[in-house]
Amino acid sequence: MIIFVGRSNVGKSTLIFHLTGKWVRRGKRPGVTRKPVEVNWRNRKVVDMPGFGFMSGLPKEKQEKIKDEIVHFIENNADEIDLAILVIDGKSALEIIERWEKRGEIPIDVEFFQFLQELKIPTIVAVNKIDKVKNVQGTITRLAEKFGVPYSEINEIFVPISAKFGKNLDELRRLIEKKLREGRKPSENLEDDVGDGLLDAVE
Repeated sequence: MIIFVGRSNVGKSTLIFHLTGKWVRRGKRPGVTRKPVEVNWRNRKVVDMPGFGFMSGLPKEKQEKIKDEIVHFIENNADEIDLAILVIDGKSALEIIERWEKRGEIPIDVEFFQFLQELKIPTIVAVNKIDKVKNVQGTITRLAEKFGVPYSEINEIFVPISAKFGKNLDELRRLIEKKLREGRKPSENLEDDVGDGLLDAVE
């Protein structure tokens, strides 16, 4: 199973379409995808997870419920997940992360990445919307620092892309195939509370 996760409106569904040719429900309004959407691709299940964070027209309680469901879905299916692709908005991610840090909080994107690492799920961070970023390499380097990824490992985790314009998707495909060939690390016994408290706050 390959899962696509990330904030609302970062381009997960568009990216899935360009990578797999499979249509999933898409829209410009945040929160269009509210339940996991599954498609089959190359004998694997690809899951478009609901976005976390702000969702237009939904009360905060509903948003919190959706985020809890995301965490529980991943925990319950961790053994079947071969790869997670965390999609972030290259234009706004740093600003949002630094805003959270100023409040003395762990940024939600960073915490989600750490959550996936705790579950030993191989993860790629697809930095989307790079067509709107002036200094792509500088942005990637700063994001890696925020995510706690060593400089030597940046190219194995971060891929700058533009789902809208299909830019650098070949590089993303290459890394996806590499991660799938390498497979997962040996499973470890996980505490029942892994992920508890994750995604509590709404941006």
